[in-house]
Amino acid sequence: MTALLVATGATKSYGPRRVLDGVDLHIAAGDRLGILGHSGAGKSTLLRLLLAVEAPDHGDILLRDRPVRPGRPGTLTWFRRAVQLVPQDPYGSLSPRMTVARIIAEPLECLAIPGDHRARVDDLLAAVDLDPALAHRRPAELSGGQRQRVAIARALAPGPEVLIADEPVSALDASVRVTVLDLLRHVCEHTGAALVMVSHDVAAVRRICTRVAVLDGGRITGTEPVPRLPATPS
Repeated sequence: MTALLVATGATKSYGPRRVLDGVDLHIAAGDRLGILGHSGAGKSTLLRLLLAVEAPDHGDILLRDRPVRPGRPGTLTWFRRAVQLVPQDPYGSLSPRMTVARIIAEPLECLAIPGDHRARVDDLLAAVDLDPALAHRRPAELSGGQRQRVAIARALAPGPEVLIADEPVSALDASVRVTVLDLLRHVCEHTGAALVMVSHDVAAVRRICTRVAVLDGGRITGTEPVPRLPATPS
């Protein structure tokens, strides 16, 4: 497959500590890649580079062969339309003062996405299996699972080519984790969006991803299809 989002030789240090050391990743359209690693392996730093929040010290991040570097919001509109984040914490990632409809519509407005935004919000609520009546509620009135569905709908709003999920079910009760993971897999299959999921949860990666990369000591130690994944990260 043709690569869509690529990291080549990505290296990142904070002071004397090297966190990433020559990371190479290739994500194709429709790919679902899990990045596994223990705490301190460099997962969060890699995620920030892939989201253009920070720049690598050496190496490159490319989207469709176009270099990606942090910059002023206006210079990254093209990238934000194509790459969106599903955050870890559905409690802290949604503004408590905004309604569900406003939250989902916010990226449509900020990224100047054309079309009927109200209709788009309605479609997105349906896509994540939320009752349209929730559109006028605020996050405090929702369950954790409902909040994460709102976060997924917000990420889907601009029609991204890549979703980057940061431990997307770690803050949820065990009873709703499977349904949220299945929803993520379904929306990726339905929209064709690629998924990069950073996690320490082998079971979650097995359920949703087609490939896995193991990050250890700032390096990718191997990438393989999920059916061959060992019981624990190596």
